Amino acid sequence: MRVLSAFVICAALMGTLHAAEGKTYTNPVIDEIGPADPTVILFEGTYYLYPTGDNVSYHVYTSKDLVNWAKGCKVFEPGPRNVWAPDVFRDPKDGKFYLYYTVDKRIGVAVADRPDGTFEDRATFYTNAIDAHMFCDEGKYYLYYVQLPGFRIHVQRMKSPLEREGKPIEILRPTEPWEKVRGHVTEGPWMLKHQGLYYLLYSGTGANSLDYAIGYATAKDPMGPFVKYAGNPIVKRAERAFGPGHGCVVTDGTGNLWSVYHQQKDDTRPWNRFVCIDPLWFDEAGVLHGKATRGTAEPAPVMAAP
Repeated sequence: MRVLSAFVICAALMGTLHAAEGKTYTNPVIDEIGPADPTVILFEGTYYLYPTGDNVSYHVYTSKDLVNWAKGCKVFEPGPRNVWAPDVFRDPKDGKFYLYYTVDKRIGVAVADRPDGTFEDRATFYTNAIDAHMFCDEGKYYLYYVQLPGFRIHVQRMKSPLEREGKPIEILRPTEPWEKVRGHVTEGPWMLKHQGLYYLLYSGTGANSLDYAIGYATAKDPMGPFVKYAGNPIVKRAERAFGPGHGCVVTDGTGNLWSVYHQQKDDTRPWNRFVCIDPLWFDEAGVLHGKATRGTAEPAPVMAAP
């Protein structure tokens, strides 16, 4: 979209960081403390980012290159507090946008005709649950989410973006040492398909800790069974990069994969978070790799949307 919608025009431009002729990027990419758990979609040449934000609503951010972001309007305010971890999915069948939200440990869905429009609440799916993510594969829908207590990741077969089909299946729970450093946690599921194999990315240990990290598990079917990668976590605490986790994967205009996620600002207090990007890549054996950086990273990518 060459002309931003009225929703985006009304927004105040955030202090975004630049990519000098597309050669560098700087983390954080949004110069704002607070945004976390980001999900990104690409629609008509514009990236739309939706994060956890003010705890009572969701705002949308827009970008042409994954680096320079403008904060747009509020797209959904459900009423209660504890509004977290959105996931936005555009249904290829009806063209509508579905916002899977977590509000006070309740997962539901809201619908809009535009990615920067006002989403209308449509259904509640689960209670004592967080971190929903919709995945569509070969015309079939799968909703991944985290059931509490125990931070157990489940998958729900869906008849449509609004209708469940059958019963959910537990596919992951905290079992590995890195998932239990600061609390026993597996959360923030995100599905990626590569060469016929399904890669379920997820975050482990407490989200308020500096040891929060990202790993993955693989399966031959979206419903599992899933096997955790022995080299987990693949994105973890590094020099000046604290508690990287809970994000999404987006493909840029050249086919490169990017992890859009959050870090902790420093070790002064929990929940001091901001949004970052870094590359993800597969090696010839199909192993998924990633990293967490802080500051300026090179060589930088060509991130323009197709």
